[in-house]
Amino acid sequence: MSTHLVQLSPHNDPVKKVVQGIDVNQVRGLGFDATCSLVVLDKQFHPLPVNLEGDSRRNIIMWLDHRAVSQVHRINETQHSVLQYVGGVMSVEMQAPKLLWLKENLRETCWDKAGHFFDLPDFLSWKATGVTARSLCSLVCKWTYSAEKGWDDSFWKTIGLEDFVADNYSKIGNQVLPPGASLGNGLTPEAAKDLGLPAGVAVAASLIDAHAGGLGVIGADVRGHGLSCEGQPVTSRLAVICGTSSCHMGISRDPIFVPGVWGPYFSAMVPGFWLNEGGQSVTGKLIDHMVQGHAAFPELQAKAAARCQSVYAYLNSHLDLIKKAQPVGFLTVDLHVWPDFHGNRSPLADLTLKGMVTGLKLSQDLDDLAILYLATVQAIAFGTRLIIEAMEAAGHSVSTLFLCGGLSKNPLFVQMHADITGMPVILSREVESVLVGAAILGACASGDFASVQEAMAKMSKVGKVVFPRLEDKRYYDKKYKVFLKLVEHQKEYAAIMKGD
Repeated sequence: MSTHLVQLSPHNDPVKKVVQGIDVNQVRGLGFDATCSLVVLDKQFHPLPVNLEGDSRRNIIMWLDHRAVSQVHRINETQHSVLQYVGGVMSVEMQAPKLLWLKENLRETCWDKAGHFFDLPDFLSWKATGVTARSLCSLVCKWTYSAEKGWDDSFWKTIGLEDFVADNYSKIGNQVLPPGASLGNGLTPEAAKDLGLPAGVAVAASLIDAHAGGLGVIGADVRGHGLSCEGQPVTSRLAVICGTSSCHMGISRDPIFVPGVWGPYFSAMVPGFWLNEGGQSVTGKLIDHMVQGHAAFPELQAKAAARCQSVYAYLNSHLDLIKKAQPVGFLTVDLHVWPDFHGNRSPLADLTLKGMVTGLKLSQDLDDLAILYLATVQAIAFGTRLIIEAMEAAGHSVSTLFLCGGLSKNPLFVQMHADITGMPVILSREVESVLVGAAILGACASGDFASVQEAMAKMSKVGKVVFPRLEDKRYYDKKYKVFLKLVEHQKEYAAIMKGD
């Protein structure tokens, strides 16, 4: 059985392109993943505006949209029992605060007309099949649904969204299926025509994109690489899905409650396991922000273009050039970054935190830009270390990192994660691991595998192992102390400014 990984885009026909020259009847199953953004439709499944301008073409609230700050504060003040399953504090990036914002701000143009609220991955599976069933992954991770108990009526009534209880949750999902379950009669004739595939192809209940990435890497067969996790249970592995933001996926046999870390969520990623999900709201986006906002960026662009390189490949080679005899990471001995430019998701769960840089000079040349880029990459890795420490303090035992996503293609980012956490990093043979996760779903929906676990073991392969430079441990331990001091000082500054 061959597997084709396709990323859908509204601007082209990638499915039609990828099946050119092959018998489309060989396509047996489809899986969807997407960001946990909120899609709003009316009762006839037409888009509704989620903006004050009333533009119904804009009917999706992006996952990273922080408009519902007031709403999430009020939700957290209730201290409702469902909050214990999101690390004790709900994030503004989840759906309940966004829904409350819509009710309070767009009552007439959106809320009163709404018939369906979807997580984006569930919207895609509905679009393909006409089935409104929701994925357990989406509802458990972002909507406060419990795999064991279902919806909690008292929560929605307490926060002012009793509307959902009254209509038996039909607008947000009262049919819930595990990821990989087959939906309805598969691909509808209309969707099949759009995709250039036969009608009736099996379609799976979906996953959030990061969770698909976790599924695509965490079950790989690691034999023959000299890794300690070879003889350890899968619970010793942490999947880090790093792109615009980063998610840190750890699984356990029993529920583990980690303050400031989302979960535990039962069967939300790997069936039968509890999931804890740490995360950083901006990682790739932060690196872009720091690099593109620097005075030397135009020079960097020109030099990278002259070499036909990406700006990051050029920066990595430039760092090797200026490091001289010392390890490259030592270039930031006087420059330190706290990376929460968009608030802290985990483990501090503090929306109010800001970014910090200490050690700036008047010079703004290419060397300065390269070193600031390095310090930013290191700060993100220190954030990962902080999340791992919080998870281990609560009961997880992590020995190996499995990285995927766009940033895992950057060798500097990968090496810094290994050096700063002191753990080996495994990269998949298939770089687009999020798509592997979606393919696993499709292979389960089609019946080619009896279980998600079986599909994970067969479809995930180790590509490369990056080991930490343990001789540099003392340096990174010292930088980590500075890293923790930065946030300690930021909180002190905030307390001073709030005081009399």
